[in-house]
Amino acid sequence: MTAPLLDVQNLSKRFGGLIATDSVNLALPEGELHALIGPNGAGKTTLINQLVGALSHDTGSIKLDGTEIGRLPVWKRVHRGLGRTFQITQLLPDFTALDTVMLAVQSRKGHSFRFFADARRDRAVRAEAEQFLEQIGLGARAQARVGDLAQGERKQLELAAALAGKPRLLLLDEPMAGLGTAESHQMIEQLASLKGKITMLIVEHDMEAVFTLADRVSVLVYGKVIAQGDVEAIKSNEDVRTAYLGEGDI
Repeated sequence: MTAPLLDVQNLSKRFGGLIATDSVNLALPEGELHALIGPNGAGKTTLINQLVGALSHDTGSIKLDGTEIGRLPVWKRVHRGLGRTFQITQLLPDFTALDTVMLAVQSRKGHSFRFFADARRDRAVRAEAEQFLEQIGLGARAQARVGDLAQGERKQLELAAALAGKPRLLLLDEPMAGLGTAESHQMIEQLASLKGKITMLIVEHDMEAVFTLADRVSVLVYGKVIAQGDVEAIKSNEDVRTAYLGEGDI
C-alpha cells in the first residue's frame, strides 16, 4: 500500500491534569478530504495546532510524506507543504485582497517582505495572485480592503491565500464558521472543487458540509478518537450518536 501523506501516530498533549490530545492516530492518503468532528472542547483545534507546529506535542509522531516533522517550527512545515486556515480569519485589515494573496505567493517563492512596495510591481507575482482570487470567486474584489470585505469574502480570501502557498496538505479550521446559508453553500462548492487535487483535513461543526464533502470522518471526544470511517459508518455508529450527533435523524 502507498504510504499516507499525513501519518499521525499516538499523538498526545497534556495541560497539567487535562489530557487535550489522547493517543490520536490519523492517516490521510494523498487527495483525501478527511473531516474531524466532535463537541466543543473536544480538542480539535488543539490537534490542528500540533499538526501545524503552533503547539508542541508531548509524545507521538507527525509524518508528512514519510518524513517526521513533529519538531519542526511552523515555517519549515509550511515549506514542506502544510497550509492552514483559521476559525477566525487572520488577515491584515488595511491590505487589499490582492496584496494579501501576493504576500502568500511571495512567501512561497522566498521573497523578502521588506521590499513589498517593489514586489507590487512584480507582474508574475501579481498575475499568480490574481489567478487565485479568480479561482475562489474574488477576482472582482481584488482592490477591496480586507476590512471592507464581508465575512464570507474574508473566508474566501483566507482560502485563496492558503492555496497560494500551493500546499500538499491543507488544514481548515471551521471554514463555515460565521457564514450564512448562501455563503456556506458557496464554500462547500469551492472545497468540493479542490477534492482530489489537495489533501485536506477539515474541522467543522456544520454536518451538512461534513457529510457532503468528507471521504472519511474521525470523531474526537475529550481528546480521543472514538470512531473513524466513511460518512455512512459514522452516521450509524451508536457511540458517535451518544457522544456527539444525538439520537435524532442524521
